[in-house]
Amino acid sequence: MSRTTAAAGPSLPDAWEDLVTTALLGTDRRTPAGCAPGPGAPVALLDAAAAATVRRRAGLRPARAARRPRPAPQDPRPPLPPAAARRLALLLSDRPGTSGGGRRGSAPDLMELLPQWLAAANARGFAAPPAALPALLDAARGRTDLRPATLRFAGPRALWLARLNPDWRFALRSTPGGGTSVPGAGDPEGVERLWQEGLFAERVALLTSLRSRDPGAARDLLAATWATERAQDRLLFLDSLRSGLGPADEPFLEQALADRSRNVRATAAELLSALPGSALAARMAVRAGTCVAVDHTGDVPTITVEAPHECDAGMERDGVVAKAPAGRGERAWWLGQLVEAAPLDGWPRRLGGRTPREIMALPVADGWRSELHAAWCRAAVRQRNAPWSRALLGEPSVPEAGGPGAVSLAERAKLLGTLGAAERAEWVAGFIETHGLSEAFQLLGVCAVPWAAPLGRAVVDALNIARDAGSYPWSFSGVMGLAERCLDPCEAGRLDALLAVPDEPENASPGAGSYWSEAFQRLVTTLRLRAAMLEELTPAGA
Repeated sequence: MSRTTAAAGPSLPDAWEDLVTTALLGTDRRTPAGCAPGPGAPVALLDAAAAATVRRRAGLRPARAARRPRPAPQDPRPPLPPAAARRLALLLSDRPGTSGGGRRGSAPDLMELLPQWLAAANARGFAAPPAALPALLDAARGRTDLRPATLRFAGPRALWLARLNPDWRFALRSTPGGGTSVPGAGDPEGVERLWQEGLFAERVALLTSLRSRDPGAARDLLAATWATERAQDRLLFLDSLRSGLGPADEPFLEQALADRSRNVRATAAELLSALPGSALAARMAVRAGTCVAVDHTGDVPTITVEAPHECDAGMERDGVVAKAPAGRGERAWWLGQLVEAAPLDGWPRRLGGRTPREIMALPVADGWRSELHAAWCRAAVRQRNAPWSRALLGEPSVPEAGGPGAVSLAERAKLLGTLGAAERAEWVAGFIETHGLSEAFQLLGVCAVPWAAPLGRAVVDALNIARDAGSYPWSFSGVMGLAERCLDPCEAGRLDALLAVPDEPENASPGAGSYWSEAFQRLVTTLRLRAAMLEELTPAGA
């Protein structure tokens, strides 16, 4: 364009704004420059807008070329066997909800097998196929429970991809430091620099890593900046001390009892009460001991309870919350907290040398039994005390389901968590044999996978009994789903006899027989699929 033409015509931005204004007003009220009013005005306006658009696009200056991304990091782990890689692609291609909410039929739920597949692949140390990384990240994006195992399996390349796609940024948040390597023990300057200058997630990762290697060094690092940390950060940092908790942590935790944050004080008190030899545990034992005693004046020894009449400053400093929740009496609330924090190993001596089982068998006066036993339940879980857990659970075959001390299924499940895997499975198997499956779902969730043989047999036998009785089949769909994921795959052969459609009793739910047949077919198919998955993940020659 010549200088004369440029001077004569309006500048390009002004011309474009003029065309926009004309279009808004309408060509009846205003026409483009150089065009007479009339039927041809709208066409002239569109022609002028098209020409202006071409000029605008042609006049754009090319953007500066973006810096090429760094190459993805190498993953040194061995690749998946080809059959396992094909299986992963199949699992990732399955999408939940395709059945429209109706009956599931006999086809396995592949997406529900993905967590187990990932656990097995991680245990064997395989690297994820690069082509599968986008699908893996998409799956983990939709299911937070998949994220830890998925990110471990996906490795450093997943973090590299996550920096390029905003939809996968959760991987950077889920991985402390977004993949930044944590300085090792041989780099004290790097540790100090990251602790002083790092983001919160990086500092948490550093503290957690250091705590697993050197608990004392991690505690000293936290103590150095404790006074300047925010309350919510202090709480999360303090929680990291649960790993490797020991007597050496007591002085620091005692100081935290005077923290200005109530939540920090409560967490410090909880950690101290988990140390049976701590001074706080001793103080709580004295307080609880003044409230609970054995009365020998009656026909049978009886536990008597005299709950605290006030919550003094010392109790509050040691973590007792003074204000009771709605619906709870203050004295019962204070008593529960004292008993929960007192070391369980001291009660036999205070209660006449009785064992935990003998203490559980004693009657409790004045209606305090459930309150006292519930507090002992919480103490057994907090202190990981297996003898007390056994006493509180009682025998699984007793008429009162769950034993003398458990007050809810959730509490029974927590008590079972303090026992070894084999003992847990044996207890739950006995519970199912006596009480059936109606209350067992939550207890099954704490049992190790695959289920031990006695537990697996108890579940299958109970399902078979329910089927033969014509029970409402959909009531057992949750247990059946657990069985698909948790039964030992070697149990598949025992289930072949249950695949046929059974004769339905007169009082059976309509269609129950075909439902049970489908459910058992799906169970057998899933178990054989799980067996094939594990075989595919086994390296050749192993």
